[in-house]
Amino acid sequence: MVWLGALMLIATTTWVGFEWSSRLANRPKHIRQVKNALQILEAEMMYSQLPLQEAFHAIKKQTPFPIHAFFDRLYKNMHQESKDFKIVWANSLDELMDISCLGKNEKEILMQFGQTLGQHDFNQQQKHIYLARSHLERELENANDQYEKYGRMAKSLGVLCGLFIVLLLL
Repeated sequence: MVWLGALMLIATTTWVGFEWSSRLANRPKHIRQVKNALQILEAEMMYSQLPLQEAFHAIKKQTPFPIHAFFDRLYKNMHQESKDFKIVWANSLDELMDISCLGKNEKEILMQFGQTLGQHDFNQQQKHIYLARSHLERELENANDQYEKYGRMAKSLGVLCGLFIVLLLL
Protein backbone atom coordinates (compact mmCIF):
# COMPACT_ATOMS: atom_id res chain seq x y z
CA MET A 1 0.00 0.00 0.00
CA VAL A 2 2.89 2.33 0.83
CA TRP A 3 4.52 1.66 -2.53
CA LEU A 4 1.28 2.35 -4.36
CA GLY A 5 0.98 5.68 -2.57
CA ALA A 6 4.61 6.48 -3.38
CA LEU A 7 4.07 5.70 -7.05
CA MET A 8 0.92 7.83 -7.13
CA LEU A 9 2.78 10.74 -5.51
CA ILE A 10 5.63 10.48 -8.01
CA ALA A 11 3.15 10.24 -10.89
CA THR A 12 1.26 13.30 -9.65
CA THR A 13 4.33 15.49 -9.24
CA THR A 14 5.63 14.30 -12.62
CA TRP A 15 2.31 15.23 -14.21
CA VAL A 16 2.49 18.69 -12.59
CA GLY A 17 6.01 19.17 -13.96
CA PHE A 18 4.97 18.13 -17.46
CA GLU A 19 1.90 20.39 -17.29
CA TRP A 20 4.08 23.33 -16.26
CA SER A 21 6.46 22.59 -19.13
CA SER A 22 3.52 22.31 -21.53
CA ARG A 23 2.23 25.73 -20.47
CA LEU A 24 5.69 27.20 -21.01
CA ALA A 25 5.80 25.62 -24.49
CA ASN A 26 2.29 26.76 -25.45
CA ARG A 27 2.71 30.38 -24.38
CA PRO A 28 4.90 31.39 -27.38
CA LYS A 29 2.56 29.50 -29.69
CA HIS A 30 -0.48 31.37 -28.35
CA ILE A 31 1.29 34.73 -28.55
CA ARG A 32 2.10 34.05 -32.21
CA GLN A 33 -1.55 33.18 -32.82
CA VAL A 34 -2.66 36.48 -31.27
CA LYS A 35 -0.15 38.37 -33.40
CA ASN A 36 -1.45 36.64 -36.51
CA ALA A 37 -5.02 37.43 -35.51
CA LEU A 38 -4.13 41.10 -35.12
CA GLN A 39 -2.54 41.04 -38.55
CA ILE A 40 -5.73 39.55 -40.01
CA LEU A 41 -7.77 42.18 -38.14
CA GLU A 42 -5.63 44.91 -39.66
CA ALA A 43 -6.15 43.51 -43.15
CA GLU A 44 -9.90 43.16 -42.64
CA MET A 45 -10.23 46.70 -41.30
CA MET A 46 -7.90 48.45 -43.73
CA TYR A 47 -8.54 46.67 -47.00
CA SER A 48 -11.94 45.02 -46.68
CA GLN A 49 -13.21 47.81 -44.42
CA LEU A 50 -15.46 45.38 -42.61
CA PRO A 51 -17.25 46.41 -39.41
CA LEU A 52 -15.73 44.93 -36.25
CA GLN A 53 -18.37 42.23 -35.91
CA GLU A 54 -17.74 40.92 -39.41
CA ALA A 55 -13.99 41.24 -38.99
CA PHE A 56 -14.20 39.11 -35.84
CA HIS A 57 -16.20 36.52 -37.77
CA ALA A 58 -13.56 36.44 -40.51
CA ILE A 59 -10.76 36.09 -37.95
CA LYS A 60 -12.66 33.32 -36.19
CA LYS A 61 -12.63 31.29 -39.40
CA GLN A 62 -8.88 31.72 -39.92
CA THR A 63 -7.45 31.12 -36.46
CA PRO A 64 -6.93 27.95 -34.39
CA PHE A 65 -8.06 27.29 -30.84
CA PRO A 66 -7.90 29.14 -28.36
CA ILE A 67 -7.81 32.36 -30.40
CA HIS A 68 -10.71 31.04 -32.45
CA ALA A 69 -12.83 30.82 -29.28
CA PHE A 70 -11.93 34.39 -28.30
CA PHE A 71 -13.06 35.90 -31.60
CA ASP A 72 -16.09 33.62 -31.73
CA ARG A 73 -17.19 34.88 -28.34
CA LEU A 74 -16.60 38.49 -29.39
CA TYR A 75 -18.64 37.96 -32.54
CA LYS A 76 -21.53 36.29 -30.72
CA ASN A 77 -21.61 38.75 -27.83
CA MET A 78 -21.60 41.76 -30.14
CA HIS A 79 -24.64 40.35 -31.93
CA GLN A 80 -26.52 39.23 -28.83
CA GLU A 81 -25.76 41.84 -26.23
CA SER A 82 -26.20 45.57 -26.30
CA LYS A 83 -23.41 46.10 -23.79
CA ASP A 84 -20.56 48.49 -24.20
CA PHE A 85 -17.84 47.05 -26.45
CA LYS A 86 -15.24 47.46 -23.72
CA ILE A 87 -17.23 45.17 -21.43
CA VAL A 88 -17.67 42.57 -24.17
CA TRP A 89 -13.93 42.76 -24.93
CA ALA A 90 -12.98 42.40 -21.24
CA ASN A 91 -15.31 39.43 -20.70
CA SER A 92 -14.05 37.67 -23.82
CA LEU A 93 -10.46 38.38 -22.82
CA ASP A 94 -11.05 36.88 -19.37
CA GLU A 95 -12.33 33.71 -21.01
CA LEU A 96 -9.32 33.63 -23.34
CA MET A 97 -7.00 33.87 -20.36
CA ASP A 98 -8.74 30.86 -18.77
CA ILE A 99 -8.37 28.62 -21.83
CA SER A 100 -4.96 29.75 -23.10
CA CYS A 101 -1.43 29.90 -21.76
CA LEU A 102 -1.14 33.66 -22.18
CA GLY A 103 0.30 35.58 -19.25
CA LYS A 104 -0.77 38.71 -17.43
CA ASN A 105 1.45 40.90 -19.63
CA GLU A 106 -0.32 39.69 -22.76
CA LYS A 107 -3.65 40.28 -21.06
CA GLU A 108 -2.66 43.86 -20.26
CA ILE A 109 -1.51 44.47 -23.85
CA LEU A 110 -4.76 43.10 -25.25
CA MET A 111 -6.84 45.00 -22.69
CA GLN A 112 -5.21 48.29 -23.68
CA PHE A 113 -5.65 47.43 -27.33
CA GLY A 114 -9.33 46.66 -26.77
CA GLN A 115 -9.82 50.10 -25.21
CA THR A 116 -8.76 51.73 -28.48
CA LEU A 117 -10.42 49.32 -30.91
CA GLY A 118 -13.05 51.05 -33.00
CA GLN A 119 -12.39 54.46 -31.47
CA HIS A 120 -10.18 55.97 -34.17
CA ASP A 121 -9.90 56.38 -37.92
CA PHE A 122 -8.21 53.72 -40.06
CA ASN A 123 -4.70 55.19 -39.87
CA GLN A 124 -4.77 55.61 -36.09
CA GLN A 125 -6.27 52.14 -35.71
CA GLN A 126 -3.48 50.71 -37.84
CA LYS A 127 -0.93 52.37 -35.54
CA HIS A 128 -2.61 50.85 -32.46
CA ILE A 129 -2.55 47.40 -34.08
CA TYR A 130 1.13 47.84 -34.92
CA LEU A 131 1.85 48.95 -31.34
CA ALA A 132 0.04 45.93 -29.87
CA ARG A 133 1.89 43.59 -32.24
CA SER A 134 5.25 45.09 -31.32
CA HIS A 135 4.50 44.67 -27.60
CA LEU A 136 3.45 41.08 -28.26
CA GLU A 137 6.70 40.51 -30.17
CA ARG A 138 8.63 41.57 -27.07
CA GLU A 139 6.55 39.19 -24.94
CA LEU A 140 7.13 36.42 -27.49
CA GLU A 141 10.88 36.80 -27.08
CA ASN A 142 10.49 36.64 -23.29
CA ALA A 143 8.25 33.57 -23.54
CA ASN A 144 10.76 31.79 -25.78
CA ASP A 145 13.55 32.61 -23.34
CA GLN A 146 11.51 31.30 -20.41
CA TYR A 147 10.75 28.07 -22.22
CA GLU A 148 14.40 27.55 -23.10
CA LYS A 149 15.44 28.20 -19.49
CA TYR A 150 12.70 26.38 -17.61
CA GLY A 151 11.01 23.93 -20.00
CA ARG A 152 13.17 20.89 -19.44
CA MET A 153 13.81 21.85 -15.84
CA ALA A 154 10.07 21.79 -15.08
CA LYS A 155 9.77 18.18 -16.23
CA SER A 156 12.79 17.09 -14.24
CA LEU A 157 11.72 19.05 -11.21
CA GLY A 158 8.35 17.30 -11.14
CA VAL A 159 9.95 13.87 -11.05
CA LEU A 160 12.65 14.87 -8.57
CA CYS A 161 10.19 16.56 -6.20
CA GLY A 162 8.10 13.40 -6.16
CA LEU A 163 11.13 11.25 -5.42
CA PHE A 164 12.28 13.64 -2.71
CA ILE A 165 8.90 13.66 -0.96
CA VAL A 166 8.67 9.87 -1.17
CA LEU A 167 12.15 9.51 0.33
CA LEU A 168 11.23 11.90 3.13
CA LEU A 169 8.05 9.99 3.93
CA LEU A 170 9.67 6.55 3.88
